[in-house]
Amino acid sequence: MKVFRVTGEINKPNLVTPFSKEMLAEKKEHAIEKVYTEIGSRHRVKRFQIKIEQTIEVPTDEIENEILKKLVLGE
Repeated sequence: MKVFRVTGEINKPNLVTPFSKEMLAEKKEHAIEKVYTEIGSRHRVKRFQIKIEQTIEVPTDEIENEILKKLVLGE
């Protein structure tokens, strides 16, 4: 499994909220799909209101989420 950092913004009426999430996935497309489902569920927005700007694979030494870091390193 790889860790991907997905950045973008949520476009609600009268409000634009930037976000950055780290996701554990096999492929870039799977990480994007997880972001759509998680943000859509938590913030009650539709997929067309979520704009993804960048998806990059994160090296293990640059992972910010401590839980994901432990999962990837096997600690």
